[in-house]
Amino acid sequence: MGIRIVNKSKDVTFKQFYDDLSLIYKKTLEKLQIKKDYDLSVILVKSKYIQNINREYRNIDKPTDVITFAMQEGESYMYEEEYDLGDIYINIDYVYLQALQYEHSIRREFCFLFVHGLLHALGYDHMNIDDEKVMFELQDEILEPIVKR
Repeated sequence: MGIRIVNKSKDVTFKQFYDDLSLIYKKTLEKLQIKKDYDLSVILVKSKYIQNINREYRNIDKPTDVITFAMQEGESYMYEEEYDLGDIYINIDYVYLQALQYEHSIRREFCFLFVHGLLHALGYDHMNIDDEKVMFELQDEILEPIVKR
């Protein structure tokens, strides 16, 4: 069980950060006291690809940075026999763009988008202010020791 990475973008820059994703994954499960070891797919794509997904599944006809398709809803993942968390699509065009915008490294942005998507796969969301606070604090607690700002 673990992370399966599919690079549909053909950009090899991110291969050097794959070990970071495994570390973030393990730290996240540990932090949330999740004992199961899940399968998770991470698909690296470009803006056009993720825009098509966004349009088809969310009726939003524009690219975005990350989209997660969770296999389970809410916290039901903890009680199901399903061992597949889902798929996280990361838009590498946005990794470059947002790294510049937020003035941090490509590594930091890539890992940030991964942990954000992972938390969505685990049932976290940011649809209201309270949920956003919880999710964003978790992101920082998980990511900061691994990839500093």
